[in-house]
Amino acid sequence: MTPLRIIRTDSPRFIPVRNKLLSRGASYGKSIESAVRKIIEEVRIHGDKAVIKYTRKFDGLSLTSSTMRINQKAIKEAYSKIERDDVEDLEYAARRIRDFHRHQKISGWRYTVKGVLLGQMITPLERVGVYVPGGKAIYPSSVLMSAIPARIAGVRHVMICTPTPGGVINPYLLVAADIAGVDEIYTVGGAQAVAAMALGTETIPRVDKIVGPGNIYVAVAKKLLYGHVDIDMIAGPSEILIIADDTADPSFVAMDMLSQAEHDEEAVAILITPSGVLAERVLQSIKSETGGLSRRKVIQHSLKNYGLIIVTKDMQETVRLSNEIAPEHLSIQVAQPMELLKEIKNAGAIFLDGYTPQTLGDYVAGPNHTLPTGGTARFFSPLMVEDFIKRSSIIRYSKAGLKRDGGVASRMAEIEGLDAHSKAVRIRMGIK
Repeated sequence: MTPLRIIRTDSPRFIPVRNKLLSRGASYGKSIESAVRKIIEEVRIHGDKAVIKYTRKFDGLSLTSSTMRINQKAIKEAYSKIERDDVEDLEYAARRIRDFHRHQKISGWRYTVKGVLLGQMITPLERVGVYVPGGKAIYPSSVLMSAIPARIAGVRHVMICTPTPGGVINPYLLVAADIAGVDEIYTVGGAQAVAAMALGTETIPRVDKIVGPGNIYVAVAKKLLYGHVDIDMIAGPSEILIIADDTADPSFVAMDMLSQAEHDEEAVAILITPSGVLAERVLQSIKSETGGLSRRKVIQHSLKNYGLIIVTKDMQETVRLSNEIAPEHLSIQVAQPMELLKEIKNAGAIFLDGYTPQTLGDYVAGPNHTLPTGGTARFFSPLMVEDFIKRSSIIRYSKAGLKRDGGVASRMAEIEGLDAHSKAVRIRMGIK
């Protein structure tokens, strides 16, 4: 039996539930920060030696500086270890991802006004590190989603760090990396991999940005090293929120919740609906489907602690609550989804209609599946091409332009007590 609650918004018990939902992620990782700081500091001081030490401790893998990197021969051999149809599926997914992300490319611009040239220059990052999780599952999709937009942006060097417990690396990851155009792959995971990419070691080069999901240690390491290196976001447990009315198919809704819950024990799956009848039907469908799933123990743990069905008084309250929660994945399964879309303010990715399972977004639709979690969709966006570039302002004054604007700049510097700033303008204007 799946322990999943149904709660109504008019119940006194709903207020603490709502508060818990809105504060999820606020203390994510606090309990392990000191342990992660220790790992980071050891990597900072000892480089490869520390990486090797923690890889042996956590993954049971004995490395040397010369065996950390996967060689090209192993990558090419991986193609023979998987079915040709699977290679073609990975290639198809890669094409879909490329097609979508090419639309995100931006260019610099310039304009001239009264003797002043102004503009913005776009420069791709030089080196990007992609963290690819390992252990509970394999994620070739994360390789494609992270590396492809980086390449489209013009990043010159893309590298991967991925844990390989026992020294076995999945061939699907290697093939996906080759398809995506990854340059280097290192068999290192965890906080030590993040630290190595951020700080650099004798073997693993320092990168400009680290992207990709990981466990709580990876997330905390990215948080602590932000500033030494750029990051995509601090990703918490994966989550889905489904808005549905009485036209929704309860089996569709149930499977969307179950597919999210099978990610891990901390995954969040929520249904919000004004239909009490749908709520009960979805609950029954979840109970009947769970027993036949291979990851049912993970699902049951997730639904017990983080699963929820909320019954609201109307669709307006449903949408308002969804916007407050700001979910990573938002599925809208209602009679008129395009009308409801106009009211959505906060969501990482939005899936419209009953025939758009979140699974498509994870793998093949095209938009990136690296998304803001824990309510951060209020201010963060999905991973995109723009995350792999930087902008520089361009300013060029003529003598005439300096004459027109120099007096204002000089006076503002004086107001702020910065005499040298003021004089740097006046000396060019011939004013003592």
